[in-house]
Amino acid sequence: MTSARGARALVLAVLAAGCAQPVTFTDELEAKPWEAQKPLLPPSPRSADLVPFYVGPTPFAFFIDRNSVNVGQDGVVRYTLIARSRSGATNVSYEGIRCATYARRTYAFGNADGSWTQARNTQWVLIDRLASDPQTALANDFFCSDRGAVSSTEEARRALALGNRR
Repeated sequence: MTSARGARALVLAVLAAGCAQPVTFTDELEAKPWEAQKPLLPPSPRSADLVPFYVGPTPFAFFIDRNSVNVGQDGVVRYTLIARSRSGATNVSYEGIRCATYARRTYAFGNADGSWTQARNTQWVLIDRLASDPQTALANDFFCSDRGAVSSTEEARRALALGNRR
């Protein structure tokens, strides 16, 4: 009797699991129109708040605005990335990394006046684990490391503060 009851319980559990809906990922900013996203974007980065990090042999120096780093309720680590060439040209972007799928997304680009322009292609793109680019370095060395994904804004900022200079 006991084994028949256990078998029935197992069958019911398997059936219930089969009926469960898959969990879909919703980006906190994705469902909002651009006008609603603007207030959620961080202020323009200040030089005093920039944290340098190593990407590899590249003609750019890379920085993260420590005050912009945020881990959302959706688990996405969002940050302002600054890429500066040797000649001083600077690119600013607001991006996100989702460790669960090892993907990245660009939300907006910074303008010289401190405002943001919405990125045209805002789809999630898989991160190449072996590439020599800033998103790979951020994912591998800080946000999605072998130790596990960061789970809070404070943890992400602490990881950046430790650095990865080589």
